[in-house]
Amino acid sequence: MRKDAKGRIHFKIVFTGSSLAGKTTLLKYLHDQVDGLIKGGLTSIADPSGRTVYFDFSPFSATNNVLFDVYTVAGQRRHRDQRKMILRGVDGIVFVADSNPDMLEHNVEAAEELREFMGEKLGTEIPLVIVLNKRDLPNAMPREELLKALGFDPQTLAINTIAIKGVGVKQAFQAVSREIIMRTMYNKL
Repeated sequence: MRKDAKGRIHFKIVFTGSSLAGKTTLLKYLHDQVDGLIKGGLTSIADPSGRTVYFDFSPFSATNNVLFDVYTVAGQRRHRDQRKMILRGVDGIVFVADSNPDMLEHNVEAAEELREFMGEKLGTEIPLVIVLNKRDLPNAMPREELLKALGFDPQTLAINTIAIKGVGVKQAFQAVSREIIMRTMYNKL
């Protein structure tokens, strides 16, 4: 949390997870399609194929005094140091897992890296919401099996999404925003 020169409170949310899990798609849908939020511009740093190179960013607010600065990170292995840098000062994390069984190894690797970067603060001092994306795939991993493989606390909030259709996108943003507010303002998590 930080305050800007106008006295507004900024909370930093980072969407992280494996490459091609849908982090940017979630952010773009939230920015372009979800009503009821005041939105800033969408900044995307991508390669010619459209894959995130460094990060995507957009500010959101429901009031003039509280803003959520939302970032995505590049999921490719070569961007490990960039992910670590973008996660600095984070107030809430949305971990995006790809429901495709072929992506399980990449999901697990991304979850392990996140726990390594955040340590014991993850899910305690720093709220965590898990997004199980691409739930419309015919071979989508069973929810319980995917959550168990990721190794997060079974009590962690997990939301099913289909980012390209917007299913669960607003719910995931509301969940992490609520957790941040509860943790920051009321010291509850």
